[in-house]
Parts: sequence; structure tokens; C-alpha cells
Amino acid sequence: MKISFAAFYLVYAETLNWIVPDFHLDVCDFLEDYGTLGLLMMPRGHGKSTILDIYNAWRLFGNPEHLILHQGATDPDAYKVSRGTEQVLERHPLCNLLKVKKARGETQKWWVSGSTDVRHGSIHARGILSNVTGSRANEIQNDDVEVPSNIGTPEAREKLRYRLSEQTHILIPGGQKLFVGTPHTHDSLYTLIQKLGAKCLILKMFQNEKRFEQVIECIVDYKPIYVFSGIGSSSKLLKEGEDYQVQKKGVIYHITFDESHYLIDVYSEALWPERFTPKVMEERRKECRTINEWDSQYQLHAKPVGDVRLDPDKMIPYDCEPELKRANGQYIMMLGERQIVGITMRWDPSSGKLKSDISSVALVLHDDFGNKYWHRSVALTGDVVTHDQHGNIVGGQVWQLCDLISEFHVPSMTIETNGIGNFAPASLKGALKARRIRCGVKEVHNSGNKNKRILEAIEGPLMSGLLWVHTSVIDTPEEGENSSRQYKNMRMFNPAASDQDDDDLDSLAGAVTDSPERIGKIHRQNEANESPNWRTNGGVVEATLDFEN
Repeated sequence: MKISFAAFYLVYAETLNWIVPDFHLDVCDFLEDYGTLGLLMMPRGHGKSTILDIYNAWRLFGNPEHLILHQGATDPDAYKVSRGTEQVLERHPLCNLLKVKKARGETQKWWVSGSTDVRHGSIHARGILSNVTGSRANEIQNDDVEVPSNIGTPEAREKLRYRLSEQTHILIPGGQKLFVGTPHTHDSLYTLIQKLGAKCLILKMFQNEKRFEQVIECIVDYKPIYVFSGIGSSSKLLKEGEDYQVQKKGVIYHITFDESHYLIDVYSEALWPERFTPKVMEERRKECRTINEWDSQYQLHAKPVGDVRLDPDKMIPYDCEPELKRANGQYIMMLGERQIVGITMRWDPSSGKLKSDISSVALVLHDDFGNKYWHRSVALTGDVVTHDQHGNIVGGQVWQLCDLISEFHVPSMTIETNGIGNFAPASLKGALKARRIRCGVKEVHNSGNKNKRILEAIEGPLMSGLLWVHTSVIDTPEEGENSSRQYKNMRMFNPAASDQDDDDLDSLAGAVTDSPERIGKIHRQNEANESPNWRTNGGVVEATLDFEN
């Protein structure tokens, strides 16, 4: 008996007296024909797990030989869908009519009546980190396998990717692979799936959205239905006529607020307004600790659930190069219209370290207003130093450093000697001598907490708008990524993690702190307002001193 999944779903919904929203039928059509690779993303609470239970039952109803490997974040999570599918087979009228039910097996692995496979279950439910080597499946489902617990560190993310790659060998040729979930990080697994050419159905809580900061009025090109102010316990769903006024001009809606707000989100109608009423959404908005949590779980943006401690978007981009100019008999360095008064370079070699991937160099320019310009971030490659047959230095990472020093006229630089001892500084001095370049070389051995050092150096200038970044640091995205390695490392930086990709941040932190802080020459022109001296004194006393005795 052949029947579409939408019809199968509606029969079951009618049996349980469900009111079916229109978008559930869109999901049914997508699941019935998502091809070899599919991605389904829906906000929390919109019934994706329930639909998946019914979909699995429909698959087994239509073909008892179909093999499904369902993987969740953990074994208990995967077992929920296993039990849900079993319940649908027991209660669905069509399954009862054709006597398609669970025949044998337990929650982890079971078979339906009509299945002839004795090794691989009709449903095999396991956590993504569990061992499924030796399994075979016509369809592999990854249901919310990306959660904070398995993407919190680089090792956890790599382990998740490895487990997912194993599925390639489990899938029977011609089979299907489905991903279902919500993102929890910037370099989300689901972003990668989209790039692989998956057929996607992404249903946001609100299809139209715009965010404004520090506003008292704003303009949108759709009818504003939900207008939120703030996030967390202080957030509020604003009401038209009480908190703001709307004027429509053609297709444009002009919103004027009764007071200034530091954060405003303007949305159109909700995906499921009958269930997610304004009252419900205001409660959920208050329970979200961060704006990233709201964006990822309801608007399906690839963001971490927690706060981004070092947000690279707060850096100010620029694209000009420093120039040496001669004025009044002396050289000055200009970056656009700003005079550069200091330049620092920090090299954090990877050689000699147990856990380090790149040999990172950061070059930072400093002006006399206190601004810091992250001008270059370079990953040196190859051996630390190479020699010719006569023992002369002719290449290596120190040679690449000499190129940077010569190009930007760096007067001195600092090398972090952790792990590499005196080898790198001595090699660099030899290369500078061979190139006839004058540059001081300082050695630093850091023994304190690296995460604390990075935060203390970078967070202050970043939050104060004093950290600028050259486009060369921005416009070099890693393979398969949307942003550069440096931006990714900043977004993913976790102060609580002891092992993460932070070499670029470590070298930047050193380059920032290698120069003294400047409060700006603009302040030197201001005279202090002298306050009246209101303190009492003992008056003037005359005394005769006699030292003759």
C-alpha cells in the first residue's frame, strides 16, 4: 500500500485530534524527498522530533526492509525517537490494518514484522559518540547531535566530526543522510552541511527580522508584529500604541519609540502563532541568558549559545598601509592621517611546544591617541631556520620574519621562548646579521595563565573601540569557513578552556602589551580645573631656635 508521508501524517494527527499547522505539511513534503543529503532546521518546540517519529514509522510501513540508524547527542536522546517510532507503529490505524509492528528487539535495536535482516535493526538508536562500527543502514539520521557538551573544545569538535565521517562507511550505497537540529556555535556543523550541497528546509521562528542598537526610531520594510527590547530578565515585548508608534508609508514602516532602547529586535509574524503567542515568546525571551542563545535557538543563526568574550565584529577594519615621510629633517610614519608613534611585533613559535599548530606573528601599530592597529597576522611555515652547504642562513621562518621587519621598519621585536629555549632568538639574530638588518630582539618566557593574559591585553581595547584590524587579517578565510582563522579563534575563545586554538590571540596579546599605553595628546592640551583648598591648616607660627647648647 503506497501513501504519501503527508497523508500518513494527517491520518495519525486526526486519530489523536491534533490541529496541524501548515508548515508541518511542508516538513512532510521535504522529508519524503530530501535526496541523498538533507538538512532540516526548526526552532525549539515546533514538533520536529514528533514528526521524525511518524516519518520513521512511515518508512517502515512502506518498506519493512528499510534500515534506519538514528543518532542523537547521547544514547538516551536517541532512545526517545526509538520509543516514539514504536508508539506510532502501535497506534497508527494503517499500521494496525496491515499489521506492521515491532516484532522483536529492544529500544536500542529492533525489527519490524516483515524484516529479513538478522544483523542490522530496522531502527538502531545510538548516541553520536557511541561505537556503531559494523552497522549498516539505508538511512542515517543525525538528530540534534551538535550540543554544547560536544563542541565546547577543539578536541570535542574534532571527535564529533570524526564520528560523523564514520557514517560514510556505514551507509549502504545509494542511501540517505539526514541532519536535524539547531546551531550552537559559529562554525556550526549545519553550516558545513549546507556547503556540501544538502537539500535544506530552514524554518525560522520569525521569517523577517531586523536588529537595532541605541535607537529611538527605526524603519523596516515589513509589518512589525513582535517588537522586543533587550534580552534576558530585563527584556520586554513592546506594545504598539503604548511603547511605540507605527506609521506606514507605502511598503515602509516607520517605528518611533517613546524612549531610547539599547537593543531592539523587530520581527514579522511567528511561524506558529497559535502556539507561540506573544505572551509565550516574551517568557522565552526573558529566559534566554544571551542574545546569541535567542538567535541560535529561534532564528537558527550559527552562533554559540553563550556570550562571545572576544567579539571580532567590534574591531574597526581599515585597508591602508603605513608610509615613511620626512618632515623637519626627521622621519615620521603615517597610517592614513594618523601618525604612528610605535610598532611592536611578537613571534610565538610553535616549535618545541607540545600543543601548538602554527608559528604565529602579530604586527601591531600604535598611534598617540591610544589606538592599536592589528596590521598583520602571519603563520610562518617550514623549518625555523635553513642553511646552505656552507652553513649560511638562507631561509626558514626567521627569513620570513626578516622580510616583515624590513618591510615595516620594525626597530625591535619580542620572541616568546616557551618550549623553544634560546634556539629561535639566536637563529633570528643570525638571519638579521646575514640580511644586514638592524632590529633588537627581546626574549620573553611566559609562565602565567595564558587565557588571563589574552583577556587582559585584548578585551579592554576591543570593548573601548581602540582595536583596529587590517583587511589582510580579515580577508583570508580558512578552507571551508566563512571567516579568517583569526576571526574564528576570537569567536570561539573560551576563557575556561585550557586547550584551544589561540596562537594568533597569544601573539596579538603580546604585541599589544609590548607598547606603553598612551592616553592621547588631545588630553595634554587640557588644563586641570583647580578645586578650592577647603582643608584646614595650623596657621603660621614663628619660633626661635637656639642651637648653641
